[in-house]
Amino acid sequence: MKLHAELGGKIKDNQREAVKLRADMKHVEAVLHLVKPGFNARQIAPRRRYNPNPLFKRGHVFRAAIEVLKAATGPMTAEEISVALFRSKGVDDPTRDQRRHMYGAVNKSLANNEGKSVEADADRPRRWSLLRQ
Repeated sequence: MKLHAELGGKIKDNQREAVKLRADMKHVEAVLHLVKPGFNARQIAPRRRYNPNPLFKRGHVFRAAIEVLKAATGPMTAEEISVALFRSKGVDDPTRDQRRHMYGAVNKSLANNEGKSVEADADRPRRWSLLRQ
C-alpha cells in the first residue's frame, strides 16, 4: 500500500509539473508571436534529451561493436555484444539499467547500419555479423 501511495504522489507531482510546463510553453509562444507575427509554433518539433553513455562517447558504441564482431568466431546477439563491450571497459557486473541501456545502444546502432556494414539473420533474437563483401 505504501508503494501505491508513493506512486500516486509521483503522478500528482508530474501532473502539476506538466501544467507548469504547458504554461511556460504558452509564454514562449506568445513571445514568438510578438517577435514574428503569424509564426506557427506547431512546426517546432519536441527535442528529446540525449542520455549519454558513461563508458562510450557519442558514436563510439557502433565502432566498438564492429571490433567485437571482427574478433568473433560467428554471429552474435546484441546482448552478447553488450557483454563483450562491458568486459572491454572492465565492467564485470553491470547493473540492470546499465545492461538495458547498453543493449539498446548496441541494438539500435546495429539496426541503423544494417545492410551497410552489418547484417542480421531473420531469427529472433537477431544474430549480427559483418556484412560479407
